[in-house]
Amino acid sequence: MVSDDVRQIRDSRVLAAMSHPLRLRLLDLLKLDGPATASVLADRTASAVGNISHHLKVLAAAGLVEEAPELARDRRERWWRRPSRALSWSTSDFVGDPVGDAAEVVSLDRQASLSRSWLSDLETAPTEWRDAWFTNETWARLSPVEVMELSSRVLALFAEYTDRPAPDDSVERRPVFLFARGFPAQP
Repeated sequence: MVSDDVRQIRDSRVLAAMSHPLRLRLLDLLKLDGPATASVLADRTASAVGNISHHLKVLAAAGLVEEAPELARDRRERWWRRPSRALSWSTSDFVGDPVGDAAEVVSLDRQASLSRSWLSDLETAPTEWRDAWFTNETWARLSPVEVMELSSRVLALFAEYTDRPAPDDSVERRPVFLFARGFPAQP
C-alpha cells in the first residue's frame, strides 16, 4: 500500500542523486523541519553554503526538492522544500545496476552510523530517552507475500507517527530515526 504522497523511485539517475550522505541529510531536514534556505541548511549540517547550494541543485534536477518562492522575502532568498512526503525505492527495480547496489550500501551505512552515534551518546542522554529507546530483532518463517504484508503494516505504523501534525501539548519531541528491514537470511 503506497500513499499518493510517496514518490516511487525507479530511475537510476534519481536514485544516484539521493544516494549521497549529505543529500540524504538535506532531504531528512526538509522533511522534519519543512522548507529552508541553503543558509539554514548549512548551519544545521555545519557545511558551507556553496556546498549545500550545489547539493540542492542536484536534488532539484532529480525532482527530489523544489523551490518555494512564496516563502522568499526578496529576490535573492531561495527557499527549498520536498515535493513528496516520502521516497520509496526497491532494489528489485535496480537489479544489475551498480547505482542500486551503491544506494543500498549508503542506506545501510547511514542506518548503522546513526545507531552507533546514539549508542555512543546513550550514557549522557536524559533518563527518559534512555528508557524510551528500543531495538528489536527476531526471526520468522515467512513467504514473500507475508514479508510484503509485514512491510506494508510496518510502513503504515510508521506513517501514523510521521504524517501527523505534532500535538500542541508542551511535551518535548525530538527527531527519532526509525528503520526496519526484513530479508531472507540464515541464523
